Amino acid sequence: MIDVHRLRVLRAVAEHGSFNRAAGALMLTPSAVSQHIAALERAVGHPVAVRSTRGVTLTEPGRLLVEAAESISAELDQVRHAIDRLTAERPRLTVATFTSGGRHLLPAALARFVDAHPEVELTVLESEPEEAAAMVRAGAADLALAYHFDGPPPVRPGERPGLDWVPLMEDPLWLVLPPGHRLADRPSVGLAELGADRWVLGCLRTEAFLRRYAELAGFDLRVAASTTDYFFAQTLVAAGVGVSLVPHVSLTTTGELTAVRVEPPRPARHIGLVLPRRRRPHPPTQALAAALTAAAASTHTPTGGRP
Repeated sequence: MIDVHRLRVLRAVAEHGSFNRAAGALMLTPSAVSQHIAALERAVGHPVAVRSTRGVTLTEPGRLLVEAAESISAELDQVRHAIDRLTAERPRLTVATFTSGGRHLLPAALARFVDAHPEVELTVLESEPEEAAAMVRAGAADLALAYHFDGPPPVRPGERPGLDWVPLMEDPLWLVLPPGHRLADRPSVGLAELGADRWVLGCLRTEAFLRRYAELAGFDLRVAASTTDYFFAQTLVAAGVGVSLVPHVSLTTTGELTAVRVEPPRPARHIGLVLPRRRRPHPPTQALAAALTAAAASTHTPTGGRP
């Protein structure tokens, strides 16, 4: 039988790259760590870690055991939080969310959820997608509202065992132009046509996309302002600081700005839910996930014309 504590020791060795550093993190002696690894190797019948002058390298069986250790640790964390809920006076539900998605989808979903489940104590935590996925994995959040651009989602099969990604909606990005901009009357604009403009950035991920595009299109991205808030970015655009690329759900209703469709290939955010894989259903999590799905389905995101 494989000892769970020895899996924890192997996971620490993999994380720190050496027996000595793993021993320090676990508050054990290096000899104790070595003994645990040796006992684990006897249990599985294969070497799990190879020492060298450059540190410790996991064998293929060792890597499989570390993946199993991560899954077991996540499940134990979820069980611990479930036990905490059982002993609490009220059932609890924690949702992690990124700012603009939460602002757009959560109010309607939470109103529906609270009306049906007034006994549940809700907690909302603001977090970027990668951190939110880690929170769900650790049991610190029951579900997370997250997004990704054209790359892989925050949860990829095999990378983060015990989590699922549930797509909710596409969130296309629009060009936001200041009053009197030369291209404001156009139905659509190619990003390369704005190569001479200065940009107001509302998100680090938007900046990464724009820099890749500018490099391919052969122009230098000129940044006038860099923020982490799309709504603040749009106030800067309205002041004439520059142009911006803004997701549909973050567009403001001010009449001073003009939102113009981006010509293909059109960038978009893909919004979805990060959910834990549970052996037993968790009704509050399922209910909020259903409410968020309904809120996303009622969102109109046009792909042509003006928003």
